[in-house]
Amino acid sequence: MVQFGGEVVNSRSMGYHTSTQMGSGHFADEGFGKASYFRNLQVVDWDNNLIPLSNLHLLADHPNCYDIRAGKNNVWGNYFYYGGPGRNSRCP
Repeated sequence: MVQFGGEVVNSRSMGYHTSTQMGSGHFADEGFGKASYFRNLQVVDWDNNLIPLSNLHLLADHPNCYDIRAGKNNVWGNYFYYGGPGRNSRCP
């Protein structure tokens, strides 16, 4: 099992969600040129072979603040876009 993670500390000290951005500060749906991404996701096996990741499982605890979207194609292999602005009209 391989895990990737990101965290933004949100103490709500002012009574609302933090405006701290994740990644580029753009939501995953904004895609290439806006959202942050990882591509060509691979792991190295015991024989030092590169193996493309499969069966990606995604989780966003606060998708109105930060989100993630995965995909696969012939150029990028397995990839995911992620990020968000933090506090916004959908994430008070």
